[in-house]
Amino acid sequence: MDMEYANIALTGGRPIPGQSLTTDPSNPAPYERPPEFTSVHEAARDVFDYLVEPETYANTMELLADGVPLMDIVQVFVFNGFKEGKWNPDLMLMLVEPIAYMILALAERAGIDPVIYTGEEQDEAEELAMLGTSLQKDRLENMRKFSQEQIALPEGVIPRDIAQEIEAVEPPPSLLTEPAQKSSEGLMARPVEEEQV
Repeated sequence: MDMEYANIALTGGRPIPGQSLTTDPSNPAPYERPPEFTSVHEAARDVFDYLVEPETYANTMELLADGVPLMDIVQVFVFNGFKEGKWNPDLMLMLVEPIAYMILALAERAGIDPVIYTGEEQDEAEELAMLGTSLQKDRLENMRKFSQEQIALPEGVIPRDIAQEIEAVEPPPSLLTEPAQKSSEGLMARPVEEEQV
């Protein structure tokens, strides 16, 4: 028992340095094999196809609406792709910007104003305090919306075909909207007779 405790205390449950060199070379981990993608555009296409799957799209937009920072979501996408052997670490870093812009464009289509990174609001408040101005919150929001509408997607960050497909993506319905009632065409609805008391 004491030996197990000492082992956990020394290693913290982490692998021993160099332990990966002792694994079976005939059965490497997915990230130790040649990557599935070597081009930014091919990898971005794969990520986009995954992003617009109904379940992934709804979950991603829900996270953004709940205030989860955009860059945290991007980090999860790129790291999971690396762990699955889809790309190497270099391509992983090159994919951060295209994936961030894809998710940002999808959020814009859904009417969501996402938090870009953790501490963004604090940085804005500090920036305003440094300028010695105290703008009202609604004026700041109006300025933010105006600046976001004027900013265009940088050329070449996202492949053109993906940018066009983003424009065609329908935003998910709001949870507050009433579901459409199904009509029964061709069937005559009989009036309900009132019971006499």
